[in-house]
Amino acid sequence: MSRLSTYSSALLLLLLAGCRVPPPAPPPPAIAPAANSSEDRFKEADNWHPSQPSDGVSRGPWWEVFNEPDLNTLEQQIEVSNQDLQAVEARYRNARAAVSFYRSAQFPTIWTVPSIAAVKKSRGAPYQNGNPQPTADYLLPFDMSWELDIWGRVRRLVQASREEAQASAGDLEYVRLALHSDLALDYFYLRAADAQKNILDETVESYRQVLEFNTNRFNEGAAAKSDLTQAQTQLQSAIVADSDISVQRSQFEHAIAILVGKPPSEFSIQAKVQEFVPPLVPTGLPSQLLERRPDIASSARRVAEANERIGIAKTAYYPTVTLQGIAGFEGHSFPSWLNAPSAFWAIGPIANETLFDAGRRRSTQVGAIASYDQSVANYRSLVLQAFQQTEDALSALRILEQEAEQQRQATASAQESLDLINNRYREGASPYLAVLTAQAIALSNERNQIDIERRRMGATVLLIKALGGGWSQTSLPQFKELR
Repeated sequence: MSRLSTYSSALLLLLLAGCRVPPPAPPPPAIAPAANSSEDRFKEADNWHPSQPSDGVSRGPWWEVFNEPDLNTLEQQIEVSNQDLQAVEARYRNARAAVSFYRSAQFPTIWTVPSIAAVKKSRGAPYQNGNPQPTADYLLPFDMSWELDIWGRVRRLVQASREEAQASAGDLEYVRLALHSDLALDYFYLRAADAQKNILDETVESYRQVLEFNTNRFNEGAAAKSDLTQAQTQLQSAIVADSDISVQRSQFEHAIAILVGKPPSEFSIQAKVQEFVPPLVPTGLPSQLLERRPDIASSARRVAEANERIGIAKTAYYPTVTLQGIAGFEGHSFPSWLNAPSAFWAIGPIANETLFDAGRRRSTQVGAIASYDQSVANYRSLVLQAFQQTEDALSALRILEQEAEQQRQATASAQESLDLINNRYREGASPYLAVLTAQAIALSNERNQIDIERRRMGATVLLIKALGGGWSQTSLPQFKELR
């Protein structure tokens, strides 16, 4: 009879194993718009293909393309001191720990609760004759429980946790990319403020000389009072602008301090005037660079995770089969544990099936499908945003390059015009109002030129961010897969 029971149990398990829940449909490929942009900067413009996340490819120190030693030094401090990066890194470690937690369900759980007790049965117990004597009970049990993953629930839980861990790794890399990009942008804003202040300092000094010249002319009776007051007003306006640019510079300096994890009161960057030289962007960029974006890879993996959740919800319709067993030794004294008659054991499967839950499992499955659809929509939207951000940056670089050349010509013309009008004013051939106008135009053009160059540097940083960390295709070690 025992053999027949054993064979029946084995046959039941084989039948159940043949009834595995079919896997849910694979996630859809990424959509890619046709390459009909006027930029046409992607070299395989007519050969788009589904995205394959490759965020594990190292981007390297992409900020070194700007050849800024001060920027390189600051960027290196983010990895060590930035608190936002450390918080996301801790969340990633938590996600990795969850993989080990769910993976442990693929193996049996074994525990023991040894005990030693003196037992004295009651004389009033049923079917008790006479006066029972106290006895000792030495017990050393080993309990075992193991969920048989017949329907793939545990396997899908492990895979879902792996996808979430890889998505968390993508989140970490995206935060790292964003922080490095923000630091580069703030740095170029700060250097632009240095250049603006240098121009305003020179302008204030020039306006002081003009005021002194007009004061002497007024004292000699060669200039009207209005010329003197206009010169004073222009000087004060330049001083106000000079002070205001100092406020802006301090704000960028404080923002950089927070990014590198230092108190703003203890952090400073020495002022320096330099020429902005944007790096050369290759004319043919591979579209695979977008696959390196960590936020896109993270979103793709969350689609895969949501896909696994659908399969997990489907397994709830099938019984949970658990193999349970107990074995150990029990005797009236410690030496008796060593005798074969003291051993005991029991093992067998237990099935747990929900017969009625008022639609709970169906609601769970519907919710899992809805979450999957949401993650797919979010993924596709993110892909489209990536193309938009790339095209925006490429357009900005192309237009700003032309604008910079136009502005350089305008600045040179404005300075030449100012020199001519100054000479005519000193000769008494032009009114002072013409000098004021020419000075304002020259100053505005100089400041606009600096702002355009700063915007070119910023557009380059945004392009690097949009491409996932530069345009280099050097393949370096990838993330270690979570197995």
